[in-house]
Amino acid sequence: MNLKTLLQTADLGLELLVGADAVDRPISRVFTATLRDPRRFLTGGELVLSGMEWWQAPEDSEAFVAGLAEAGVTALGAGTAESGGVMPEHVVDACKRHNLPLFVVPVHIAFATISERVILGLAAERATPNLDRHRRLVAVVTAGGGLDALVAAGQTELGADCWVLSAAGRVIAGTGEPPDMAKLTKRFLHAERLPIVTGGLSVFATTAKERALGWFLVVAGDFRKWERERQDVASEFATLIGLERSRLDEARRIENRAAKPLLRLLLSERTTLNEIQSQLAATEINSTEIVTVSASKHSAAVVDDLLSAFDGPALVGTVDDEAFGLLGTNQPVTADIKTMVRTMESALGPTGLVLGLGRCTDATGLRTAILQARYARKLAERSPGRVTVMAGDEVASHLLLLAAVPDELRRSFRNQILGPLSTYDATHKSELTRTLRVFLEHSGSWTLAAAQLHVHVNTLRYRITRITELTGRDPNRFGDRVDLYLALANDTD
Repeated sequence: MNLKTLLQTADLGLELLVGADAVDRPISRVFTATLRDPRRFLTGGELVLSGMEWWQAPEDSEAFVAGLAEAGVTALGAGTAESGGVMPEHVVDACKRHNLPLFVVPVHIAFATISERVILGLAAERATPNLDRHRRLVAVVTAGGGLDALVAAGQTELGADCWVLSAAGRVIAGTGEPPDMAKLTKRFLHAERLPIVTGGLSVFATTAKERALGWFLVVAGDFRKWERERQDVASEFATLIGLERSRLDEARRIENRAAKPLLRLLLSERTTLNEIQSQLAATEINSTEIVTVSASKHSAAVVDDLLSAFDGPALVGTVDDEAFGLLGTNQPVTADIKTMVRTMESALGPTGLVLGLGRCTDATGLRTAILQARYARKLAERSPGRVTVMAGDEVASHLLLLAAVPDELRRSFRNQILGPLSTYDATHKSELTRTLRVFLEHSGSWTLAAAQLHVHVNTLRYRITRITELTGRDPNRFGDRVDLYLALANDTD
């Protein structure tokens, strides 16, 4: 199949902007790219589809297009939904400079539709002993059998057990008894290029997504020892799995349209319970317990992928610079989410992933649960490490309360109370701050606190007197003790 054949498919409405003299270039396969640099997934001859999620400036287009040209890509199909339906001139200019054919994908045409046409076209053109194999696999896709049916068909055509894995080590579909998926996942996430062979299993990429969002095809056996025809079937099988992923992603995007208006209601202090219940009734989450997730905006896609691992209905949306997820389930999921995040840690890149979790039993507690997740995330952001998951019910209530206070006010509160102690300790090489912490941790017990500090009780009494003089607060008085305790809880020094 060549580019010209695809462009002439009338019902797709593809408009060629660059490369009229290169329409005879052959297409070997199709990839949907969300990475700034997808070259490690490309071998040449691909039709690359991109939604322009991040092409904000000429230098972005130049780097992306140059990488595609270097990899020998046949053409670039760009969607314009993210750019208001208009193709930026810097994209066109970059494609002209690198002689890369560029066509516009209409807003109403899904990438999955184009992928399906390419795959069908390639299968129809193959006059090889594999033709029937290809046709049977494609027939499962076009019949709408779904991922489970496709994996079962792939197992039949390849004569080996197959599994589809996420970067979090989740078995999305598979045949036979799965191997140690967490160990296997960590192995292929560290691989520079795919496919690889590890532990007697072959691992193929199915999409050109960033690895934290990737799905991977695992086939029992060493593909390097297979005949060429069987390798071709495995490669097309992986591509068809990518097509199914695109369809599921499109369905999730449609479902998630209900998330933003609901989240804005939940985050507004003026919203009534009736308004929340009315908006929630339009979703499938209406009549069950709800787990809430808070993350930074750039992690929205990862949150969406994590929540899709569970059986209950889920919604993910962004409001300003925050991403929130809602999952309807009465099952405990915190441990599972933590395990998945640990598994995919190496794929998360330098930005990492910080999640806060909350939970409520019905709509009446949903706003509180969203805020609980937000404040748990704010606490997690103050923890060491770039990957952290913190559940609100694991955190003392006073810490959640502190997390709700603006950073500047927290710092001011801490410095006002503990500042004199910190200064005194730094000047005199003393341990008044530590002494106060130990004294409060032992509920004001002179004997227990002195024992832990390895000092005489009289020495401890002298230190507490000095603390009272410096802070103006007496640790023996309840009200003052609360102030000191909260200041210490907010002490990040």
